Amino acid sequence: MVRSLNRRALPLFIAAGLITIGMLAATLSRAAPSARAATSGTGDQLATDNPIVPDYVMISASNTPPSEAQCESVGRRCFTPQAIQAAYNVAPLYQQGFDGRGMTIALVDSYGSDTITHDLHVFDAAFGLQPMCGEEGVACAPGMPTFSILHVQGSPATNAPPPNSNGTGQENKAGWALEVALDVETSHAMAPMANILLVATPTAETLGVQGFPQMMDAEQYVVDHHLANVISQSFASAEDAFASTQSLQNLRHAFIAAAQNGVTVLGSSGDGGTANGQKTPVGQGGSTIPEPTVEWPASDPLVTGVGGTYLCTSATVGANAPRAVVPGPGGQCPRHPDQAEVGWTFSGGGFSHVFARPDYQNALPTGSTAIGAMRGVPDVAFQASAATGALVFISLPPDGLGGLNCGRTPCSTGWYDIGGTSLACPQFAALVAIADQINGGGLGLINPALYRIGSDPARYASDFFDITTGNNTADPSIAGYPATTGWDPVTGLGTPNAANLVPDLVKAAHGQ
Repeated sequence: MVRSLNRRALPLFIAAGLITIGMLAATLSRAAPSARAATSGTGDQLATDNPIVPDYVMISASNTPPSEAQCESVGRRCFTPQAIQAAYNVAPLYQQGFDGRGMTIALVDSYGSDTITHDLHVFDAAFGLQPMCGEEGVACAPGMPTFSILHVQGSPATNAPPPNSNGTGQENKAGWALEVALDVETSHAMAPMANILLVATPTAETLGVQGFPQMMDAEQYVVDHHLANVISQSFASAEDAFASTQSLQNLRHAFIAAAQNGVTVLGSSGDGGTANGQKTPVGQGGSTIPEPTVEWPASDPLVTGVGGTYLCTSATVGANAPRAVVPGPGGQCPRHPDQAEVGWTFSGGGFSHVFARPDYQNALPTGSTAIGAMRGVPDVAFQASAATGALVFISLPPDGLGGLNCGRTPCSTGWYDIGGTSLACPQFAALVAIADQINGGGLGLINPALYRIGSDPARYASDFFDITTGNNTADPSIAGYPATTGWDPVTGLGTPNAANLVPDLVKAAHGQ
């Protein structure tokens, strides 16, 4: 039975794609404006519908992935799975048989998606990826990874509200297909033999009246029933948007249980930089908290917070290609022609107002931004900007497009270039699943091991790509932080050199 919680109304902010309404217009105006005018969501539309992602562009309506030339024509570089594997040096792990097999990644999203088994099949076939038992048109065989969906609390139909509804549209269930496709496809691409469990809850986060309690209860169920080794969370709210610290503390039960049961929990750090939103009445516009803030769950000491970068390498190379800077479009990439990655302007990060600095953050790499008395966020980072985003295939049903407009018309089925720390989190979770495979089971809270590696200069240089350029001042009125040598409040310890970090993470978790 799912743990019962006090169902008091918590002041949560919309978090499917991890950007607050108050910052949405600023975000949409900063990334690839030429592309956005023609193909992506607008602030006015997304401000009244959820879920939202910080940035997306429909590139092609074909089942065939778009060419890089198509992406560059709208100011983007669109990464294939193999190119992402190359950028983070994952292929050597696959060559040793380390691909996540036997482990399970739980992805938590509202509603799920009626088309995800089809979308996953199109994605896998297009890129030559390992098929999964459970995806459309695939015959199951022994040893295959499985894809399954868990509805702990029921599964209401994923239809849009009726046209004559007086509601705000925030219960628009079909709109979550965008986040579901992103989470499922990118985590599978990074850990191709890991099982994936899509954990779907029957409510969205609608400006403070519901969402988090149901999500945390679902995660508690996953932990209690030993259904996954890793949990990925692409949702968040500013700590300061909760009614009280206690109302936030009441939600931590699943994380406590996860740490006790060897389950690793990761959370996207946010897509508003240091600027996040207050609780806002349903149907009204957002308001920004007038000081730097961080978002929970990523700020929780029992969660590994995942920030984001612009990835300035080749978007189309094979998995075994060397990591190299490639000129071309992509947010801040042209401004830093000597950098393979740059800290993403909208990467959530900073210092908690709720949680004290955990002991594992007492020792940092040399040159790091100092962490004072409060928890620093994030812990690590991964590709996040949609300007250098990942290709994802989505089938959008004719009814209920979830507020997704491409220009002035509803989006349609096809290939999208998508970004956000909701892209970073499931991909890093996949690497943890590979580490779990090496370990022979779940590692649980990995943060102490990550910082143990970070405090050793030789291991840190070998295991992480240290991101030292960029800044997360997303709103000029709210101070952000620069990316620096070592740990910083934009990219944490940095991004993974997976072939080195993943096995070393297992060793560090055992005190080696």
